[in-house]
Amino acid sequence: MALDEQTNKFFRIRRTVLQMLNDRDYLVGDFEINTTKEQFLDKFGEDPKKEDLVINKTKRNSPSEQIFVFFPEDAKVGVKTIKTYVERMKSEGVFRAILVVQQALTPFAKQSLQEFSGKFHLEVFQEAELLVNIKEHVLVPEHQILTPEEKKTLLERYTLKETQVCFSLVLTGLLIL
Repeated sequence: MALDEQTNKFFRIRRTVLQMLNDRDYLVGDFEINTTKEQFLDKFGEDPKKEDLVINKTKRNSPSEQIFVFFPEDAKVGVKTIKTYVERMKSEGVFRAILVVQQALTPFAKQSLQEFSGKFHLEVFQEAELLVNIKEHVLVPEHQILTPEEKKTLLERYTLKETQVCFSLVLTGLLIL
């Protein structure tokens, strides 16, 4: 992949991740989300290093809640990389993270995520999934949070249990914030 294509890809992924963090109520400045490609190049250079792209944000209403966004260098992320990130999270008192990977995790890496899931919450996205913010697509309706009453009505209407809804939302790829 040409250098300019790679830089453009990182620019788009970083913008989508910042938008996602903002939607999840993390403190993200408008200037960060609206960064131009030229500003991105000024900050990260023509050939950005993935370690320089790491993001650390705090929750808007809970400064003690933080999240990291890591961009692993390795194409195939293994257990060693996961452990490195978990150690960094532990040392900085951060319990949530997003990994933006080039390819799917190795089976052992997936297993290690399960082992750490008791204390740390790590989400994994592939780079290709973050090139475009799906919330900005014209065919994606605006999402809204249901009140407990609306949620109960919806579950009764479709004769579902709450666990079935969460599971089906994940499987169908609907947006969960």
